[in-house]
Amino acid sequence: MVAKKNLCVLILAAGKGTRMKSSLPKPLHSVCGFPIISYLLKAAQALNPAAIGVVVGHESDQVIETIKSSLTSWQVTAPIVFVKQTELTGSGSAVKAALPLLQKFETVLILNGDTPLLQVTTLEQMIKQFEEHPCGAMVLSVTVPNPSGYGRIVRGETGKFEAIVEDADADLTVKQIAEINSGMYLFNSKLLQMALTQLSPQGPKNEYYLTDTLGLIKQMNQPVSVYEVPDFTEALGINCRAQLAEAEQILRARKAVALMDDGVALINPQDVYVDEQVQIGADTVIYPGTYILGNTSIGKNCVIEGGVYIKDSTIGDNVTLKMGTYIEESTVEETCQIGPYAHLRPQSVLKAGAKVGNFSEIKKSVIGEGSKVNHLSYIGDTQMGAGVNVGAGTITCNYDGKNKHQTIIEDHVFVGSNVNFVAPVSVREYAKIGAGSTITKEVPAGSLAIARSRQVVLEKKGVKKND
Repeated sequence: MVAKKNLCVLILAAGKGTRMKSSLPKPLHSVCGFPIISYLLKAAQALNPAAIGVVVGHESDQVIETIKSSLTSWQVTAPIVFVKQTELTGSGSAVKAALPLLQKFETVLILNGDTPLLQVTTLEQMIKQFEEHPCGAMVLSVTVPNPSGYGRIVRGETGKFEAIVEDADADLTVKQIAEINSGMYLFNSKLLQMALTQLSPQGPKNEYYLTDTLGLIKQMNQPVSVYEVPDFTEALGINCRAQLAEAEQILRARKAVALMDDGVALINPQDVYVDEQVQIGADTVIYPGTYILGNTSIGKNCVIEGGVYIKDSTIGDNVTLKMGTYIEESTVEETCQIGPYAHLRPQSVLKAGAKVGNFSEIKKSVIGEGSKVNHLSYIGDTQMGAGVNVGAGTITCNYDGKNKHQTIIEDHVFVGSNVNFVAPVSVREYAKIGAGSTITKEVPAGSLAIARSRQVVLEKKGVKKND
């Protein structure tokens, strides 16, 4: 897609967010697994503008560093220009700080940095209307159930924009208006620049209000129009923890609908927690209480039972994850079965058809094709071949107190119950390990290894045998 050479997107993310009651800057609070600001950056990038600017203020260095270090994981490839607002004196002041950037472009789209629910399709339609019906400025509006506290959009008899009246200044008639200002706008850049130079401080805090530029543009005999969004939730800003939770619920509900539209079966959608970037194949069934987070992909025809937790992992087709399974930063190939209550720690790989069962833990290991670790075992730092059977209670003793060591178990090895492998150690193909053994040396191919003490039965003194 060719970049829109005349368009700059400016994201306002300088506020303190004091109602969040947090040391973390508001733009960095997480919604569905990603910071609020990441949603705005991805939306801006999707418009393919010539430039994206981010105005930062409160804890600006932390915000800038987090954004720069996270762009790849957020799949944001567009270059970002950061603008520091040194004096936090209102939205008008924030935009004035970006004037050196805005002067390079014909059109400026201004977004609030706390609105992660805003959808790209909405912005595309807004820009299209702005281009088809040129005006000095366009304000994005929504109609809300309870407009109290918001600036009202006042229209004339023909429905055209007249003014934005703040709640504190509204009379009873204006207070009945449910259409409100979202705080997001499209501007003719030259007219915006002229209006910004004419702003004067307002209110008890002597702040510069961006809304005042609309009246100034009208005084220049330039039209101001309104783009009304049918879904008011798109413009919901996050100012406190309760609003953060509300946004999370809305995003997850959207994701659930999208998944079901793609053929995924959600048994109880409101009790399934799926992050925005997750991909799931058709005919996969997901039960309540499941968390699927981060950069996770799940194939087709899988069954994900209740209480399963998956993060940053790849799950193949026809996999069954039984109740209580926990998987993080791992790969599970097709037709595997895991759980109930199994744990795959980072860098674990299950090859096709492998099984990991009840209360078993896998860490930084490869479980070969068709191999089984079914019961109460710990397999760490291990390379396991195909067709291996691991008995209950088996442990790879991979840590000597200073370093981690590797265990190698080749194809078709049979491991009896309660075996300890003291790494580094290798077991060659088709070997068998007797139950209760502690293996400290290499086991040759096709051999039987037994490493345990002989059973001794001693009779108690004073106990007579029956004749």
